[in-house]
Amino acid sequence: MSDLVVVLPGILGSTLRNSDGMVWEVSGKAALRAVLTLGRSLHRLKLPAGIGDEHPGDGVEPVGLMADLHVLPGIWTPLKGYDRVTRRMNSLGYTVEKGNLLLFAYDWRLSNRYNGALLARRVDEMLDRIGPDAKVSFVCHSMGGLVARWCIEQCGMAERTAKLITMGTPYRGAAAALDQLVNGVRKGLGPLAVDLTEFARSMPSLHQLLPEYACIESPGGLLKTTEVSLPELDTKMVSDAMAFHGALTDSFADKTYAILGGKQPTATTARVADGKVTCYRTYEGDDLYGDATVPMLGAARRGLALDSNTLHRVTEQHTSLQDNAAVLDAVESFLTAKPIVPRNVVTTEPQVTVPDLALTGETLEVTVELKDTPARALKVAVVDENGKQVESRSPAISERMSIRFGELAPGAYYVQVSGISVGAPVAPVTSAVLVVDCPSV
Repeated sequence: MSDLVVVLPGILGSTLRNSDGMVWEVSGKAALRAVLTLGRSLHRLKLPAGIGDEHPGDGVEPVGLMADLHVLPGIWTPLKGYDRVTRRMNSLGYTVEKGNLLLFAYDWRLSNRYNGALLARRVDEMLDRIGPDAKVSFVCHSMGGLVARWCIEQCGMAERTAKLITMGTPYRGAAAALDQLVNGVRKGLGPLAVDLTEFARSMPSLHQLLPEYACIESPGGLLKTTEVSLPELDTKMVSDAMAFHGALTDSFADKTYAILGGKQPTATTARVADGKVTCYRTYEGDDLYGDATVPMLGAARRGLALDSNTLHRVTEQHTSLQDNAAVLDAVESFLTAKPIVPRNVVTTEPQVTVPDLALTGETLEVTVELKDTPARALKVAVVDENGKQVESRSPAISERMSIRFGELAPGAYYVQVSGISVGAPVAPVTSAVLVVDCPSV
């Protein structure tokens, strides 16, 4: 086993504070109140033009990992917190108190180069205290994997690293980031409107989540972001983001374990027209799926075939990978090299679509697709943030099902899809949704 384990969250996954107090810690029910003031409270987190790989000197600093459901409407999907993965590391003997576990909080607004260099310094110091031959393993969710890769490949940490384990890391980016940056982040729900466009476009990290693979449709075939003019975006920031990906050489690939969420409808390619981007689920006619946020093409390293046995697929959404029992079983087995069998060995894999936000009084519509994976029975349940089931449906089985829930009180909920198929259970899929009171006009 490694001498040190470092857990890295994804974008939005670290709490932030400045001299006036906490500026980013909204989670669970607190997110419901914060949604109404996000436009005001987050404008102060906007970064100055030309920030590059530096810190803005605005007094903002990371504090800890998010423990609960957290979301910025339109910027990233609602994500579960990191308590469960931390508890799993504790069960293996890795604790902060012992000095062999680092929960690395970082300012997710900033360049992954900046945070990667900061991570290298912190890890070097901790390994030196443990011993000259001590080694580290990184356990990363989403963008945290890009921070760790820069630390390992570009900051001299390869020799001191035992393993890199990633969950839903966009190795080659995600089309969702293209949609958010070009079209703007304007989340409207009735009279509620939040415009975070300027804040989003100021973040080097969000640009570094742009697709590195060719994804933009043209008469001559698919093009890369650097081969077209992207409306509204700073060309230098886009080029610099692609240079970030180009500098990652995959030199540590033989000790990298990539866990991918799969079989979920996911934006993969895009078309630019009339100053806007429209995203599509298909790639050259094929629906390759993904985890509902990171497409399968973006989840694999450059030059790696999608049927590579180094890619470990779990039917789950991006929001819940770090909280999924089968994923954590796989992480544990990679860390300990013991023959632990993941729990969800299944044949039926549902594709689930749930909105990020809904208003009270509105119908919450959940879409479940079953393609070439028949199920005997299916259960679609709404569970509150305390794990209590609020309502459930058992729809008639078909290739595409629309399930509606109404009269949900304001709060944070999870939609859980499960069931049984011939010989095995349905792979459980969990997606988060926030139900918000409609403010008076």
